[in-house]
Amino acid sequence: MSYRIRLFAFEEASEAEKTAAERRFRRALDAALGDESLVLPVYKVYQKIAAVHGDNPSPDALSPEELEIVTQWQAAESAALVAALGPHRYMGDAEFEIRP
Repeated sequence: MSYRIRLFAFEEASEAEKTAAERRFRRALDAALGDESLVLPVYKVYQKIAAVHGDNPSPDALSPEELEIVTQWQAAESAALVAALGPHRYMGDAEFEIRP
């Protein structure tokens, strides 16, 4: 299942820099989850869990399966952010959008 990545609110970067950051984000996300085909399904399940329990749910509130998805997604997203933006990823307003 293919997906697209788009970088928003990163005004100080050129289009080439944005494209390179999107590419790095995607490669790291694919690697962390094991394959490109797993990204959208895992992300969609994570979004459903987050809609019910919030973005940082208590592990006690989740089933073992939900906890596994949340843990996997958060680790993959963190790895992708570091790959795309470097160790200072919390500085600035850069956001990535994932869509089919």
